[in-house]
Amino acid sequence: MSTSDNHVHSPQVKAEVLSEALPYIRRFHGKTIVVKYGGNAMTEEALQRSFAHDVVLLKLIGLKPVVVHGGGPQINDALKRIGKEGTFIQGMRVTDAETMEVVEWVLGGQVQQDIVMMINEAGGRAVGLTGKDGRMIQVKKKLLPDAENPGQWLDIGYVGDITQIEPELVRALQDDQFIPVISSIGCSEDGQAFNINADVVAGKMAEILGAEKLVMLTNTPGVLDKNGKLMRTLSAQTIDDLFADGTISGGMLPKISSALEAARNGVNSVHVIDGRVPHCLLLEVLTDLGVGTMIRSH
Repeated sequence: MSTSDNHVHSPQVKAEVLSEALPYIRRFHGKTIVVKYGGNAMTEEALQRSFAHDVVLLKLIGLKPVVVHGGGPQINDALKRIGKEGTFIQGMRVTDAETMEVVEWVLGGQVQQDIVMMINEAGGRAVGLTGKDGRMIQVKKKLLPDAENPGQWLDIGYVGDITQIEPELVRALQDDQFIPVISSIGCSEDGQAFNINADVVAGKMAEILGAEKLVMLTNTPGVLDKNGKLMRTLSAQTIDDLFADGTISGGMLPKISSALEAARNGVNSVHVIDGRVPHCLLLEVLTDLGVGTMIRSH
């Protein structure tokens, strides 16, 4: 917030905002909130700092945030530097052995360390993990149905389908003073690393941890209809219709599928919110306003 903003809001307004947050703080105290971090919020410095600030504040008032991140733009940049072009099928990155090396280096190294450092600078105690740590995220190779040849399957390389998540490591960290920051990499039975869509990891992690909320940051105001208008709430039936008529497509497909599955499997509320709005996480969790689309299982 700039100094000019500070003059605009009187002490009275600030007190009202804090007061409005109280019932939410009380309701969510001790509860797990899984945040999928990506998009613009991840690439613009002011938004990065606002995100880190929000996560630390949630932790300090007694919530248990868990951050799951991808790093699509950063992976694409790294691939370009070695002369490779990223390819996607049905919103999933095709991942050969060389691409997998880049994914591990970018997600488990560069991107994760940046997030950990930002949260720590904001006063938190973040710990970086990948799904390989403690064999936390176990996977098998993912095959995609071939739309042009029914009954056939597409091999998209080292892309994993989650078979199991062992949450003990995450629980131990979040029950202490730490904020887990998880990269979307899993491992197979023989220890091979696999790339997993970060939205899928966030959804499954929210289910396994029995999260109160799953919040997915994206580059749009939320889920938009055919006319570009924000849909504030979505039910399972509406989502099926939006898949069928192509309103939800591309990178939104795995995001909304994972959100819906989490809602169906016990996560109390799932939100797809605009990561380009400063402090969007606080607005969603601690105010009456909410920013984005809420997904319900029924």
